Amino acid sequence: MNTNTLFSSIVAHPNLHAKWLNTLSLMENTGARKISASEDSETVTYIILKHAAEEHRHAFYLKKQLEKLGENLCPTYALDYLLAPRDSKFYLNRLDVEVCRYLKTELGLKGKELRFAAYLLVTYAIEVRADELYPIYQEVLTNAESKVNVKSIILEEEGHLEEMLNQLRQFSQDWEKHAVKAVSIETNLYHNWLQSLEREIGVVAE
Repeated sequence: MNTNTLFSSIVAHPNLHAKWLNTLSLMENTGARKISASEDSETVTYIILKHAAEEHRHAFYLKKQLEKLGENLCPTYALDYLLAPRDSKFYLNRLDVEVCRYLKTELGLKGKELRFAAYLLVTYAIEVRADELYPIYQEVLTNAESKVNVKSIILEEEGHLEEMLNQLRQFSQDWEKHAVKAVSIETNLYHNWLQSLEREIGVVAE
């Protein structure tokens, strides 16, 4: 099942669509919290604060979109209100752990230097994914004439990716090598997540 077909199957079933929006909201919120957790109390920058605030806003915006599908849908991030709940909840944590392991081995980083480098690479990999995922989702929404839309998120995620590239270039002359590794780790996790979604969607949509 390709991504467009998967998203179309989700959008076609209101209950699945509600859980999907809630799952995306959870993942945006997790990202925002991880950005905040990586902040140094003295050296945190405008860009980092801006990025955390915008990710929190995305989480809120996606929750708000639930109102277009019905009342009192998916009130919390409890497992019953998510798609592929376990993979979705731990997606970013697994990415963070694997990127940190790579940075410790490759660059010998630790402490706040490790946290900052992990923030750069994890966030970059996620922004690359967001630049692919949200436009596909929006295309499906448009084709289905859904009231839900994620156009504002798409615009901001494009800006985030450019900001991450600028920060990575300042971080290391070998930033491309490290970025490729982070994207590779994320790609494996993403494919596993899609497979979990497909299994769950397949059962409900039959």
